[in-house]
Amino acid sequence: MANKTILEELGPNPSRKEILAHWQPENEVFWKTYGERIAKQNLYTSTWALVLSFVVWMLWATIAAKLKLVGFNFSEDQIFTLAALPGLVGATGRLFYTYLPGLMGGRNSTLFSTALLLFPIIGLGNALQDTSTSYDTFVLLVSFIGIAGANFAASMANIGFFFPKKNKGLALGINAGVGNLGVSLIYLTAPLLLGWNLSAFFGPGVETANGTIYLQNVCYFWAVPTALTLLLIWKFMDNLPLPKQSPKSMFSIFGNKHTWLMSWIYTCGFGSFIGYSAAFGLLMGKEFPEVQFALAGFLGPFIGAGVRPIGGWLADKVDSGSKVTLVSLFVMLAASIVVILGLQAHSFGMFFAAFLLLFLTTGFVNGASFRMIPYIYDNPFHSSLVTGFTAAVAAYGAFLIPKIFGWAYTNYGVVTPAFYILIGFTVITILITWFVYARKGSGMHC
Repeated sequence: MANKTILEELGPNPSRKEILAHWQPENEVFWKTYGERIAKQNLYTSTWALVLSFVVWMLWATIAAKLKLVGFNFSEDQIFTLAALPGLVGATGRLFYTYLPGLMGGRNSTLFSTALLLFPIIGLGNALQDTSTSYDTFVLLVSFIGIAGANFAASMANIGFFFPKKNKGLALGINAGVGNLGVSLIYLTAPLLLGWNLSAFFGPGVETANGTIYLQNVCYFWAVPTALTLLLIWKFMDNLPLPKQSPKSMFSIFGNKHTWLMSWIYTCGFGSFIGYSAAFGLLMGKEFPEVQFALAGFLGPFIGAGVRPIGGWLADKVDSGSKVTLVSLFVMLAASIVVILGLQAHSFGMFFAAFLLLFLTTGFVNGASFRMIPYIYDNPFHSSLVTGFTAAVAAYGAFLIPKIFGWAYTNYGVVTPAFYILIGFTVITILITWFVYARKGSGMHC
């Protein structure tokens, strides 16, 4: 009867606006008749916009290692700090961006947050052509790039409302996983852009011992698809009539222990993924300077992002995100130990293979843990807010991991103490996941 009622309310040829006003994804007839097509349209457009956000967020990481080659006289500590700043700003921004879809609407918030990306990448393109540009100027511009990392929270908070609970794991996995591929995309394209003579469009390069380098290309090139994406967002995305919540209701998630526990678990997954992505190139260059492997920075993030939808799908398939998360964390622990062994033996093969496995496991943890949240929280709005908040907390990994690496090198001359800290964090995450969610007597089914 309910199925018949919704179709009668909408009539034979409802407008898109009328469909959105009666959005009921859990209603099977509504979903198959109207909802699925609109939801997928929003998902695909949102996902591409998120790809661009990750491209811009990690853009600086592909440039930082080249600064000294072209004549910028910054210290190692300054370069590591610049590499960490986008993570700090992006993570902090996520705390606020989580609420954007509810305040502005999904399409409007995506349009706004994507348009903002144009300012820092064009500004950096200008700054990189002048070696007299001050360190403080770079701090400002690189920090501004961090807003790209905040887009993830708004995107994930928005897209979940379009899908029924049974499809949320895969939908969120696609949005996040394919979006994360922006990290590998910038690592793949940056080496090509750095050596591509586009001086007629983007300005001259700098002669170095390794050939001419065009740092500004990386910035200016990605401004073009970013501008074009604004048109796609306007045409193919929608503003769902999301419930307006009072500040008290919005802050109520912080009184729930699962908000903090899931933030911890997701930080172990996504925080590791984005932190390693930000620091992997610098780490490999410092530990294995003799290895010239341009695709190294691409493969790890590509694998981690690529398997994330599989993690969400697998969690849906076995009907337990917590079990998939737990198994993945155990493999992550083993991979971290092998990374240390590879560093100690100065074996690039062992180090690199273990790091690829590490990226792989972060993808599974990310996809499976995000599937857990809708099953922990019955209220879809709270589920959305928690998804955004955990994404915000985890993003601090992009700041903390490069800083931890820098701390280890500064104080011990080697990076292994940093990995001891990260291994300890993983062990605690395993215990939390098992005790609270995955063990038989936990009382949780997620």
